[in-house]
Amino acid sequence: MELMGGRLHLYKRPNSRFWQCYTHLGGRSWRESTKQENPALATAFAEDWYLTLKGKDRVGELKGGKTFEFVAKQFLTEYRALTVGERSPKWVEHIEQTLARHLIPYFGNVVVSAITPGLVQEYRIHRAQNGYRGKPPARNTIAIEMIALRQTLKTAVRHQWLEYVPDFSHPFKSSHKVSHRAWFSPKEYRQLYEATRERAAHPKKEMWRWECEQLHDLVLLMANTGLRPDEVKRLEHRDVQVVQDADTQETILEIEVRGKTGIGYCKSTAGAVRPYLRVRKRNAPQSSDRVFPKTHRQLFNNILNELGLKYDRDGRLRTLYSLRHTYICLRLMERADIYQIAKNCRTSVEMIQKHYAAHIKNTLDAGAINVRRPRPERQVPSTSRTNAPTLELDDVTG
Repeated sequence: MELMGGRLHLYKRPNSRFWQCYTHLGGRSWRESTKQENPALATAFAEDWYLTLKGKDRVGELKGGKTFEFVAKQFLTEYRALTVGERSPKWVEHIEQTLARHLIPYFGNVVVSAITPGLVQEYRIHRAQNGYRGKPPARNTIAIEMIALRQTLKTAVRHQWLEYVPDFSHPFKSSHKVSHRAWFSPKEYRQLYEATRERAAHPKKEMWRWECEQLHDLVLLMANTGLRPDEVKRLEHRDVQVVQDADTQETILEIEVRGKTGIGYCKSTAGAVRPYLRVRKRNAPQSSDRVFPKTHRQLFNNILNELGLKYDRDGRLRTLYSLRHTYICLRLMERADIYQIAKNCRTSVEMIQKHYAAHIKNTLDAGAINVRRPRPERQVPSTSRTNAPTLELDDVTG
């Protein structure tokens, strides 16, 4: 059906009950669903839609070029192919889902050159008002969506479909308080490993004995090595050696760690040796077997809930990762060198200073802080040649 002198077309797809409208303006084709089944209502919608586009074209607001949906498909094609071995498959899948669920439905028909900081701000408002079950999405969720949006527009820049990527920074963003990671204080850590030791000696059911014993050794090994949970999951017996350390003259573990930062090395404290030897004796493993085939996360959470340690005093959730944070904090409390801790934990000094050292009182040197300079002795002014009266300090100050 032709309208507006043949410049507007109204049609219906075979598999749809709604009328669609089509026109060609600004050097490109425009299509829109009327969401109407009645031809008269569809005609009225199509004419209003066409006149709106015509008005934007007259004032130069109707920009031609590639749509966001087209560029997003090109971006995903490149991203899947060029990030093999560089990015986690789960991360790539997460970016694909972010585009499919949120960004493409909102920006899909918009030309990439028309995506301005104001339009992105409207998207933020839209997400805040239409969250899951009425709850706004988390700050990290919006941050990931902005990453996906920016990467898509960078693809358009590379293909010369867009001149530059606009500034999408949050206009009202305030600085966030740097918070420390959830960890176990020395008293809480003792409470935890005593509870896991008691559960290992007296499990609630005999069939759970192996899991309880494994969990107890897992807690001790993580708290004495600082390994991440994913690193412990990949740890094989051939990666661990029991050695006599030349510097401390103690028996420790030398671990070849394989994790998110690649291959690194870790030297444990002496407290990790006995748990590892118990694991090796208990399982009689081959060299290629995992040290901990299971993470025992559910049992660990149950014990934390029983002890009331699932959350710290600031409401932060404690997980197996908190044992790594505990290791770092305990090492700092023993005044270990922060650079050596960073190397041993395969992280940076900056991260430790930002999230751990800031709240450990032992890192403060009171002797260096409470420095007092010696006060000079008060000198009595000499009598002048004219025998003028001498002013005392009390006379000057009143």
